[in-house]
Amino acid sequence: MGESVAEASILSWLKKEGDRVTADEPLVEIATDKVNSEVPSPEDGILVSCRVNVGDTVQVGHVIAIIETGDGASASAPVAAAAPAIIEVPAAPAAPAAPVAVSSGTAVVSSSDRFYSPLVKNISKQENISQAELDSISGTGQNGRVTKEDLMGYIASRGNKVAPIQATSTASAPVSKSVEAPRVKGPTITVGPNDEIIEMDRMRKLIADHMIMSTQVSPHVTSYVEADLTNVVMWRNKVKKQFEANAKTKLTFTPIFIEAVAKAIRDFPGVNASVDGNNIIMRGDINIGMAAALPSGNLIVPVIKNADQLNLVGIAKKVNDLAERARANKLTPDEIQGGTYTLTNVGSFGNVMGTPIINQPQVAILAVGAIRKKPAVIETPQGDAIAIRHMMFLSHSYDHRIVDGALGGRFVRRVADYLEEWDVNREI
Repeated sequence: MGESVAEASILSWLKKEGDRVTADEPLVEIATDKVNSEVPSPEDGILVSCRVNVGDTVQVGHVIAIIETGDGASASAPVAAAAPAIIEVPAAPAAPAAPVAVSSGTAVVSSSDRFYSPLVKNISKQENISQAELDSISGTGQNGRVTKEDLMGYIASRGNKVAPIQATSTASAPVSKSVEAPRVKGPTITVGPNDEIIEMDRMRKLIADHMIMSTQVSPHVTSYVEADLTNVVMWRNKVKKQFEANAKTKLTFTPIFIEAVAKAIRDFPGVNASVDGNNIIMRGDINIGMAAALPSGNLIVPVIKNADQLNLVGIAKKVNDLAERARANKLTPDEIQGGTYTLTNVGSFGNVMGTPIINQPQVAILAVGAIRKKPAVIETPQGDAIAIRHMMFLSHSYDHRIVDGALGGRFVRRVADYLEEWDVNREI
């Protein structure tokens, strides 16, 4: 499912135990992040065992089903008649974990009435979260299960808790208990007789949780620049028909913006990073996500990997392919993972500017507004003059923990410079 995919949820079994299956026939539907995928059978045979239930969340590499293979396989054959084919999600390479000191009382196990996925238990152990703490976390998953997002949100707000004091056998002083920081409770909503209640779908819940988590984790700051895109507009109008004929794909403004962002990241790599506790992770690859609105109204961010290594034609093909498959719900899980910086085009909705929320675990995001004709002062050999120019606002939100105003402001200014200095005679 891709190197960055850690777990998946079982949405539905497309076959039941005892059914005959053929190689490459869809067997089970899973969900990873915002993408649903069908897992095909790797062999011909009989599905003799489904090891996980609908709604379960499992880690990559976990066995989810067993297929009996061989000439003698039949719906009534015993499981031991042939060597089984084990169906699993390919495991991603494990990242080296930093050593964590865990006290003897913090091992996390599933309680008798609540299920915890292996990923949740591993994170809890690494973060020294006790069973009692884990049981107290409100879960947004199916049947109230605690998801990775629930746990990460709890960890983010856990820093204000008072550390417990260990009592010794001879001390008579009372032991202070850890106190969880108060959580913000939403307002009580009164539903009127003409109101309609619509339950959030799975993707909308994920988006809501992710946005709340991002605002809690990162102190957001936004810098703005207005750029003159007249050269870009004139060049695109001149070459777009020839570009489509040669490259067999349309030339929109998005690939041009992505190229400028990739160049600016090379100049200011500090915005291409993540924060891990007190460590800053400088990303070696430039993987630019492009926020795309779906017909359902939800948002998804497919990623253009190694965008700085592609020319404009390559970026345009990637952009159009990912956008088309995003609208058709045909993206693979790995295509929405691994982004190091995000671009969102609020101008496509006619908006002049926006204040985007950082797509965690990244530290910056750029919003581009609508390109509008405006009177502007330009410098000419004969002096200043007022002319009609194509102007656009760029809004750069960044994590003020590691991106200061100087870096955040200089970066977005550099993106604008690359766009304003566009060569109107550039060859395709």
